[in-house]
Amino acid sequence: MTSFTVMRNIIRLHGVPLSGHAHKVSLFLGLLGLPFEAVESGRDTRATEAFLRLNPLGQIPVLEDGDLVLADSNAILLYLAKRYDPAGRWLPEDPAGAAAVQRWLSISAGEVRFGPANARAVHLFGLKTDLADAHAVAARLLGFMDATLAARDWLAADRPTLADVACYPYVACAPEGGVDLEPYPAVRAWVARVEALPGAAAMPRSAVPA
Repeated sequence: MTSFTVMRNIIRLHGVPLSGHAHKVSLFLGLLGLPFEAVESGRDTRATEAFLRLNPLGQIPVLEDGDLVLADSNAILLYLAKRYDPAGRWLPEDPAGAAAVQRWLSISAGEVRFGPANARAVHLFGLKTDLADAHAVAARLLGFMDATLAARDWLAADRPTLADVACYPYVACAPEGGVDLEPYPAVRAWVARVEALPGAAAMPRSAVPA
């Protein structure tokens, strides 16, 4: 009998620890049990020719998986689910289940970004945007999420899916933007459930006070 070792591509994730967009990818890699190399890519790095060859928009995260180079956190999540989770645990194959997950992926790129993520970016990174508007968006989002999670443990199904991975980071660290999670007990319980999943890593919190 001939024995051989199947060599897996080295997965590289370009990002920074405090990026929620990068963290959702690293979180999912951990949940899938996939080892990866984290490549620190701060602002100076993202302005280099080498990085701009990976993503001409100069944004993180960027995933390298062998010859594949892919940007945009939600696109990366979809790729990883299709590539490394053929059983469809994280991305349902049935039309209704897939649509339910997609709705939350859209919310993660919409209300989550323009609500808690923007509020946090104002406090941590000096983003020039309307903080009151970001807080208002966050309040509408968290009220909706809390009502959803009061009736179920997970956002889109009876098990964790990409919906939970995509929405988790910026909701978990919402207090860093002055968004209080205390009025949303179901959301807080959901954050704890995500962080308790095998292979999960909690979103890093900044030392900068909100």
